[in-house]
Amino acid sequence: MTETDKATKPGRAAVGLAVLGIVYGDIGTSPIYALRECFRGVSPVAITEANILGILSLIFWSLLIVISLKYMLFILRANNHGEGGIFALLALLRPNQNQDNKSRRMLILLGLFGAGLLYGGTMLTPAISVLSAVEGLEVVAPSLQTYVLPITVIILIVLFATQKHGTAKVGAMFGPIMVAWFVTLALLGLNSIIKHPQVLNAVFPWYAVQFMLDNQGTGFLVLIGVFLVVTGGEALYADLGHFGVTPIRVVWFCCVLPALLLNYFGQGAFLLDKPEGNLQPFFHMAPDWALLPLVGLSTAATVIASQAVITGAFSLTRQAVQLGFLPRLLVQQTSKHSLGQIYMPGVNWLLMAAALTLVVTFGSSEGLAAAYGVSVNATMLITTILAFNVARERGGWSLVKAGGFLLLFLSVDLAFLIANAETIPRGGWFPVAMGAIIFTVIVTWRRGVELLVLAHEANTISVKTLLGRIENEPVHRSPGAGVFFTTRSGEVPQEMMHLIKLNKVLHDKVVIVNVKVTREPRVSYDQRTQVTEHEQGIFEVNLRYGFMQGLNVPSELAYCIEHQHLPIDLDDTTYFVGRTSVIADRKKDAMMAWRDKLFAFMVRNTMNATSLYQIPASRVIEIGLQRGI
Repeated sequence: MTETDKATKPGRAAVGLAVLGIVYGDIGTSPIYALRECFRGVSPVAITEANILGILSLIFWSLLIVISLKYMLFILRANNHGEGGIFALLALLRPNQNQDNKSRRMLILLGLFGAGLLYGGTMLTPAISVLSAVEGLEVVAPSLQTYVLPITVIILIVLFATQKHGTAKVGAMFGPIMVAWFVTLALLGLNSIIKHPQVLNAVFPWYAVQFMLDNQGTGFLVLIGVFLVVTGGEALYADLGHFGVTPIRVVWFCCVLPALLLNYFGQGAFLLDKPEGNLQPFFHMAPDWALLPLVGLSTAATVIASQAVITGAFSLTRQAVQLGFLPRLLVQQTSKHSLGQIYMPGVNWLLMAAALTLVVTFGSSEGLAAAYGVSVNATMLITTILAFNVARERGGWSLVKAGGFLLLFLSVDLAFLIANAETIPRGGWFPVAMGAIIFTVIVTWRRGVELLVLAHEANTISVKTLLGRIENEPVHRSPGAGVFFTTRSGEVPQEMMHLIKLNKVLHDKVVIVNVKVTREPRVSYDQRTQVTEHEQGIFEVNLRYGFMQGLNVPSELAYCIEHQHLPIDLDDTTYFVGRTSVIADRKKDAMMAWRDKLFAFMVRNTMNATSLYQIPASRVIEIGLQRGI
């Protein structure tokens, strides 16, 4: 049971507000543009009662099957010690095991490609969300159309520029604003439904079936617009670790789903009454006096949705780094109380550049909508495949039970994906291309690290062997303590070997630190450290972190000094770190030359151990190393 499950009633209310603001911002802002795209998108259909009811039926059953059934009841159960997201699924599949099995390797590569596509979709979310909200100004006054793009660009620049200050203070306002947003969604929709209650007939699935039979190919392509109503599914799964399963489910079924359905059905009822309002049915539902406040509230809601996606990208990237899928990147903690409040400058500016480029290039949310679905859709399909394998390997599901899960949800995902494939020439290529680039970076880094490890193993000795050498050939010992880092417990770091070979000297106390990031999200403090004492004043310290935790070696050494009697003084300690240069020597199992260059570039630009381990820079000595791959 998570902490949120055990919360008091006031605590549960606070958690519910936070869930609304962080988890459901993405899917909660889809009504601004989703239904509109069904009638104005790639394959527009006539605004008739039959078509309206058919599309509403498709939306209703998509929300029930994809979000309520697939994600809420099944996917959220596939969590890694409470953490969700595609990297959590990969961790559950133990990607470093059974590497000789070809189908196993393909499954892991498929998951990594899905992670790359998720980044591609993340780049689009702030652009389409904010732009679609600001376009409401066109409804207020058509003359304001020329200001839409500049205002959107300014909002996005301010949004990304403020990320370095953290989201704790702004986050406190997210919940109340999103409560106002979902209440507004429900009231706008309810007001229209009262006038045309016949739209409620769309809950019956035969309206969707009849729509597809009547419109055939054109109707099938309407799925491009319908899919936009479920694009937040992957985002809510990724936010699982912040709140737990129960709050996310309760808020969905009690608040978010009813508000969304009321609004979508309300937009349908409005189109029955005023089919000419298909340009912006969401905004046209509001009375004239409420238009400007609605644009303001929509903009605030989309900024919150974008904020949630950005912080989610930071969290996703840290998971990837901790699991060894990406090179070390600078992570800044923006809150003393919450590990989830982090800032990653490199990721932030990349997302900003992509969002601004998309807004300026496509010029409208209608254009962006055509590019949005395919990458998110492909990621959701890959999540289905990974969840099937997790259910079989870790959940003990029978082939029949897991196969039924796969057949149902994969058929839905494939139907959406086949329709969304039509958008690739219209802009869908962008997130797919970005996903492919990020996938290439991930697999190149992973393979390069494997080759480096092999090269390292050929030139390393054990601590036991070192002790024998020192006993037979004593080296000069200087006062204080020296801290070295090794990738494997029991091995002597190469930096230490260089120091002995070149200078014939070691400190009186030598601490060999092995930092391991586990497949678990978090490791408790009392299980994080282990100290082993050897002869000759040599100590091994093994540190274990969860992949969602930040690293701080001096803090852990201080804990070892106080609680495990490590006999060193941090004020008299020097840290030795390596600076590796990669040399391609064209071995048989090496990568292609361009991948060698890419890997070498990443190694040169990866965050150094000083920043990664939060070591005082004034106490660090760097030792250059060369490695052939």
